[in-house]
Amino acid sequence: MASRSCTFLEILFAIILPPLGVFLRFGCCSMEFCICLLLTILGYIPGIIYAVYVLVALGSEDRDRDYDTLA
Repeated sequence: MASRSCTFLEILFAIILPPLGVFLRFGCCSMEFCICLLLTILGYIPGIIYAVYVLVALGSEDRDRDYDTLA
C-alpha cells in the first residue's frame, strides 16, 4: 500500500514540476533526471510526458529487479 501512495505522490509531483518527481525516484545525477530536466527546460509538456512515462514504465521494472535480487 505504501508503494502505491508513493507512486501517486511522485506522479503528482511530476505533473506539477516534472524533474522533482523523477528526482524522488532516481536521484539527482541519474540520466533520467538529466533528460527530464532538459525536456522541461525546452518545453513543459514534454517534460511532464517523459516524467510520467519514466515513473510508470521504468519505475515498475526497477522495483521488480530489487525484489529478485533480495530473493
